[in-house]
Order: sequence, then C-alpha cells, then structure tokens
Amino acid sequence: MSDKKDMAAKIKSAYDLALERLEADGIEKPREEDLDPATLERISEVRNKTEAKLAELEILHRDQRASAADPAELEKIDEEYTAERRRMEEKRESEIARLRQEL
Repeated sequence: MSDKKDMAAKIKSAYDLALERLEADGIEKPREEDLDPATLERISEVRNKTEAKLAELEILHRDQRASAADPAELEKIDEEYTAERRRMEEKRESEIARLRQEL
C-alpha cells in the first residue's frame, strides 16, 4: 500500500506541470504571498474541501476492496478510484488557478 502512496506523491498535478513549463521559459511562478488574504482564504477552503473529499474517497475505496474477491473486480475498483482521485485533484488545481487569475 505504501508503494501506491509513494507513487501518488510522485504524480504531479496539471498545475505543477504548467508551472514547471513556465519556469523553463523563464517566467516566475505566482507566489502565495502576492495574493490578498481573501483569495488565500478561498484557496485554503478549496484545498480543505478537496482533502476531505479525497479522504472520504479513500475510505470508500478501502471498503470496496475489502468486499471484493475477484481479481478483475479489484482491478476495476482500483482503476475507478485512480480516475476519480485524478479528476478531483485536477478540479482542485483548476479552481485554484481560476482564483489566482481573478486578481
């Protein structure tokens, strides 16, 4: 299980990849301290909500895996979990990017 966590930690979000491309082009990435307190609060709220949803998703995933016996079913459960997790993370990053651009 720790291999999956290590792998998840290595996977970069679309936002992180975009920032790396910008830095490669010589464009400085936006800094949190450049944002006003209200925007920082909204970004924090988006992150917290997403983390709560991801925790819930993880619990549901563990329950589904515990009740599944068929290896094909386990693979399907894992694929659905990975896809949903990625979708939630991408949504979080796009919401944060949108909030940063509102300035």
